[in-house]
Amino acid sequence: MDVRESVTKTIEQVLASYGMELVDVEYQREHGGWVVRVYLDKEGGITLDDCSLISGEVGEIIEVNDIIGHPYTLEVSSPGLNRPLKREKDFTRSIGKRVKIKTKEAIDGQKNFIGELLRYEGDMVILEVEGREKAIPFPLILKANLEYQPPQTMRSGGGTKKGESAKILHWRK
Repeated sequence: MDVRESVTKTIEQVLASYGMELVDVEYQREHGGWVVRVYLDKEGGITLDDCSLISGEVGEIIEVNDIIGHPYTLEVSSPGLNRPLKREKDFTRSIGKRVKIKTKEAIDGQKNFIGELLRYEGDMVILEVEGREKAIPFPLILKANLEYQPPQTMRSGGGTKKGESAKILHWRK
């Protein structure tokens, strides 16, 4: 079992006891050395206090279980606005939201898709892309994320004038 799998397996129960969910674990060598990144979420979102608490717990678990035998940096955070979608429940929870998907193989000559997630059926992710439904087999998905859409602003005259503040009319994650 590699480090990523070991960390995942050993911390999921701890996170569940705090009402949190493990979104992802990354383990990679970077310029400053080895880094373990743990991404968490919970109903209502993750706070800085949550990250601090879990950082201490996860660090202790890694040390006690001797999962990593060399120096490393542990980072704990929320998944952010462009949250990764990895499991079926990630997709079903994100129905109606804009997503970006990269596939392992081309589907109709295309590997990158951005559109509204309509549904998850069996092993198929169904998106609306440019007004058409696109079925993407789950096993072909290499990477999937929510696609952040910045708040849209407008005024009655069709834009904002220099120095004029705009009102936020719509925000969609």
